[in-house]
Amino acid sequence: MSIEKLLWSQDATGLAELVRDGEVEPRELVDAAIARAEKVNPEINAIATPLFERARAMATKVDRNAPLAGVPFALKDLGLAVKGVPTRHGSRVPPFTPDFDSVLTERYVAAGLIPIAMSTTPEFGLKLMTESAAFGATRSPWDVNHTSGGSSGGAAALVAAGVVPAAHASDGGGSIRVPAATTGLVGMKVSRGRVPATPLASETWFGFVVDHAVTRSVRDSALLLDLCHGPDALAPYGARPPKGTFSQAAARDPAGLSIGLFRRSPLGLEVSSETDAALDHAADLAREAGHLVEEIDLPMIGRAFMADFCRVVTASIAGLLRTEAARSGHAVLPDLERATRLLARLGDLIPAGELYATLDRLHAASRALIAHTAKYDAVLMPIIAHPPLAVGAMDARGADEFLEKALDSLRLTRLLRIDALFGQLMDKSLWFTHWPAIQNVTGQPAIALPVHVTAEGLPLGIQAVGRPGDEETLFSLAAQMERQSGWLHRRAPLILPEG
Repeated sequence: MSIEKLLWSQDATGLAELVRDGEVEPRELVDAAIARAEKVNPEINAIATPLFERARAMATKVDRNAPLAGVPFALKDLGLAVKGVPTRHGSRVPPFTPDFDSVLTERYVAAGLIPIAMSTTPEFGLKLMTESAAFGATRSPWDVNHTSGGSSGGAAALVAAGVVPAAHASDGGGSIRVPAATTGLVGMKVSRGRVPATPLASETWFGFVVDHAVTRSVRDSALLLDLCHGPDALAPYGARPPKGTFSQAAARDPAGLSIGLFRRSPLGLEVSSETDAALDHAADLAREAGHLVEEIDLPMIGRAFMADFCRVVTASIAGLLRTEAARSGHAVLPDLERATRLLARLGDLIPAGELYATLDRLHAASRALIAHTAKYDAVLMPIIAHPPLAVGAMDARGADEFLEKALDSLRLTRLLRIDALFGQLMDKSLWFTHWPAIQNVTGQPAIALPVHVTAEGLPLGIQAVGRPGDEETLFSLAAQMERQSGWLHRRAPLILPEG
C-alpha cells in the first residue's frame, strides 16, 4: 500500500503504530501529507499558511517514543500561538506573529505531532461557514460545491480529504461540531477549562471558546485529549479531572445509559427532514445498544437565550478588535469585512452594566439547564438544521445586502439595538445551525457524531451532550455508535489515492 493511501485510510493512532513498529518513517508520512495537500488544496482551499519545510525539519528529529510520533497534523489559524508563524485570523487585518508557543502547541509537539499547515477560518471565527475576503471559500471534499462548515472548516476539510488524520480546532458557538457534522468527522467540544488557552489568553469570549480537534475516529479524539488536557500554571481554572483516561473510556462499551433527546429549534426556525432523520438514526443506535431514550424539552432555552449569546459575542469581538488595534498601532475597522465591522460596532454600543446582566441571565439559564438534564447521561440534539449548504449560501444578497451596506456606510448600527431588527440579524446568522451555542454558554462537553448521510450523499452529523466535566461518558457512547454504524470507514471521494 502506498504511503499516501496509508495516510488516507488510517487514523492518527494507526499511523503512530506503524511508525513505532518501524513500518513507515515520519519523514515519509510528512512528505505524503505535503504531496496530498498540494494535490487536493486547489480543490478545497483549506490551507492559510503552509508549514511544509518546517514540518520536514521536525520529522527528522521527532522523538520516536512520543505517542503520536511522526503523525501529520494541522493547526487552526485562530486563537493558537506558534512561535514565528503569523496568525492571520482569516482576516485582512495585519497578522500577529508571536515569539512564543501556546501551551497547547507545546503539548501537540511533545505528543509527536508534526504540523504541516495552518488551516483556514472565517474572519475571527465569526461564521459557521469558512469563507473570507482574505482567503476565499473553503470547500467540502465530499462535494466541492458545498461548505465544510465553520469556523474550523479548513481543519475539517484537510482531515476529510485525507491530508491529515486529525487537526486542531476551536469552538465558540459550534465551530468544532458544525464542520464535523458537514464533513463526516468526530468533533469533541470539551468542557470549559479542560484545555488551557495560555499564555495567549486566559479565556476567550468570556469562556465560551474551547480548543480541541476534529478527527476521523473516536479513539483519536480521546487520545489527543489525554495528551493535551489539564491546567497550566497560568490558567485561571480547570475542568473536573477525569476518573481514568479518555482513551480507556473510548475502549469500553457503556451499558444502560439514560439518554434525553431534544429536537425543538431554540430559534423556532425550520428544521429539515434530513436533520430529523439523522437525530432519529442516532436514537435508534442508542436503543439498539440497550440505552433508554426519551424525548425532552429544554424550557429555559429559546430566542431570548440565543439573543443574549449573540450580544455577548458582539461585545467580545468589539473588545478583541480594540486589542488588535492597540497591538498593530492603527485602526483595524477599515480592514474588516463589512459584516464583522457591523458586529464590532454593535458590540461597542452595549454598556458594561447591560453586558453584565446579559451574562448573568445566561449563567442562570445554564444552571437551570444543567439541573433539568442532570438525570441523563447524555442528551442527543442536532447540530445543523439543514444538510451542508452550497458555498456562498449565507452571503447577504438583495434587500439584506442593501440593508447591511446602509447600516455600515451611514453608521446606523444603533438601529440593531432595536430587538426586532436584532432578531432578524440573529436569524440570518444562525438559520443553518440553531443548537451548538447552548453548550458554549453552559460549558458542557458535546461530541459530533457522523451518524447520517443525506440522499445527496453528504454527511450530516448530530451531537451528544454530556454533564459538565464528563467527556468520558460521551467518548464511550460515541465509540459504541462508531462500531455499530461503521462511519469510521466512510471516506470523501475527492481525488482517491493511488496504490
